[in-house]
Amino acid sequence: MTDLYQSQRAMRQMRRQAMQRGVVAILDVGSSKIACLVLRFDGTGRLSEDNSIGSLAGQSGFRVIGAATTRSRGVQFGEITAMQETERAIRTAVQAAQKMAEVRVDHVIACFSGANPRSYGLDAQVDLEGQVVSENEIARVLAACEVPEYGAGREVLHAQPVNFALDNRSGLNDPRGQMGQTLAVDMHMLTVDGSTVQNLVRCIQRCDLELAGIASSAYAAGFAALVEDEQELGAACIDMGGGATSISVFMKKHMIYADAVRMGGDHVTSDISMGLGVPMANAERIKTFHGGVHATGADDREMIDIHADTGDWEHDRRAVSRAELIGIMRPRVEEILEEVRARLDAAGFDSLPSQQIVLTGGSSQIMGLDGLASRILGHQVRLGRPLRVHGLPQSATGPGFASAVGLSLFAAHPQDEWWDFEMPVDRNASGTLKRAVKWFRDNW
Repeated sequence: MTDLYQSQRAMRQMRRQAMQRGVVAILDVGSSKIACLVLRFDGTGRLSEDNSIGSLAGQSGFRVIGAATTRSRGVQFGEITAMQETERAIRTAVQAAQKMAEVRVDHVIACFSGANPRSYGLDAQVDLEGQVVSENEIARVLAACEVPEYGAGREVLHAQPVNFALDNRSGLNDPRGQMGQTLAVDMHMLTVDGSTVQNLVRCIQRCDLELAGIASSAYAAGFAALVEDEQELGAACIDMGGGATSISVFMKKHMIYADAVRMGGDHVTSDISMGLGVPMANAERIKTFHGGVHATGADDREMIDIHADTGDWEHDRRAVSRAELIGIMRPRVEEILEEVRARLDAAGFDSLPSQQIVLTGGSSQIMGLDGLASRILGHQVRLGRPLRVHGLPQSATGPGFASAVGLSLFAAHPQDEWWDFEMPVDRNASGTLKRAVKWFRDNW
């Protein structure tokens, strides 16, 4: 844990240096596309000015001066499988964004999906003996959290205090400066497969870039797609990408649970490709322009030209009904949503006071998806686009950019994490797994 703690601290320091220089790149490494945004910081919101624990300030402090995307290569299920191909794709996206921004970028903050995320709820309590809560007391109570045995080959990606209690007063965001007898904390810890993180770090280094931060794309997408009330009262963000579908649950403006399903829009495209006997590129086009999950009587009559190029004239000039296309797409979409529902049920999502669900990500644009999701997930569902940020080009305002925009907000106003506090970390990791959403039934 110590090595990771130190490397996360080092990245935080590098982020501060990058922001002092005024420019940082945001990199969303996905299975279907790699997106890069170049941010310029104006100095007004360079760091979270109010300095409160877990605060997420507004969108001030930066503007987007460069944006580019390229087709992802060498990434499956959100994880790098071919280092050289991914390196070339990252270089292409970063160079194009730099060219638009007319500035060289040395530091990047990256996010990724997949890597088998697991959420843990930790808690601890320390005696204050009537003294004022300071940084040291917060470090002490965080250090008192018993870290569960999360397994060899796993790394902690996020470790955030999400709730403090002073004596009998719970739900505190920042207890510093207050007095009491006992200080308690609830912390959310997210672990991922270490090899996935190490491959991403190595790939970015091979691109001659410095990594100034790393985050879960589930976390970033929730930041961008959930409005403030949803983040506060309780909501889930379902980020449907190409190779993976990320799930995050927010409460009191903190992520309290994250998971991922190793299926996404690319699997729907693959089903169309096999079902209709067309190449993946044609299947993607057919899905984008004609796809859906809800058939009506008219869909039997609406015919779609296939336009394949196998050389077999009759095969290439076929037409299929839209109802047939929907019949291919719907089972896979239902499978993804059933898997999402199982993860939300395991997290105890039903116990939250509000159960709004927001769908985002490039694959959320399938016609009729929100209605099908509402039926399968059993909650109110809306489609979410990323919040507008200053300077974001029109081409980057769609749901496929939720993670990139959320990561921009994360870069400008990071929430406090375990490694932001000086504390002993060379304790034996022990304890048991607790369901991440449990505290909100018990405490809030």
